[in-house]
Amino acid sequence: MLNGRRNGARRRQVPLKGGAVRGFGELEAAIMARLWAAEGSRTVREIQTELADERSLAYTTVMTVMDKLHRKGWLTREAAGRAYSYTPAVTRERYTADLMGEALAASSDRSATLVAFLDQLDPTEAAALRSALEQQADTPDPSQRPARRRGRS
Repeated sequence: MLNGRRNGARRRQVPLKGGAVRGFGELEAAIMARLWAAEGSRTVREIQTELADERSLAYTTVMTVMDKLHRKGWLTREAAGRAYSYTPAVTRERYTADLMGEALAASSDRSATLVAFLDQLDPTEAAALRSALEQQADTPDPSQRPARRRGRS
C-alpha cells in the first residue's frame, strides 16, 4: 500500500486556496480513459486486457474499481452473460467541465481565476470559447442548455 492506496493509485488533486478539487485516482482515470475512447461498452475483462500493456492488475482489482465507479454514478452497466458491460454515464467533456466548475467554486476570486484561465488559452481556444459563449447567449431558456451533473461522491 502506498499512501493508503493499493498499486500506488494516488488520487490526483489540484491544490487550490481554500480546498482541493478531487479527480479520479490513477487506476480510475486509466479505466475511464479507455471507456471514453471505446466505441460502445466494455467488460471488466476487456478493460483488464487493455491495461495489461501498462501494468499487471488482477481481474478482481479492475472489477472492484469499475463497480465503485458504477456505484458513484460514473458508469452505467448492463448484464452481458455472466458479467457486466460498462459504459460511461457522462462524457469526458462533462467530467472536465465539472472539475473546472469545482476549481472555480474553490477560488476566493472567481473573476481573477477566470482571467488567469483565459491567459492560458491560445487564439484558437479563445475563438472557440467566444463562439460557445455567443451560442449560449443565443439560448436564453436554461432548460435548453445541457444539464449539469450534481451530487456525486
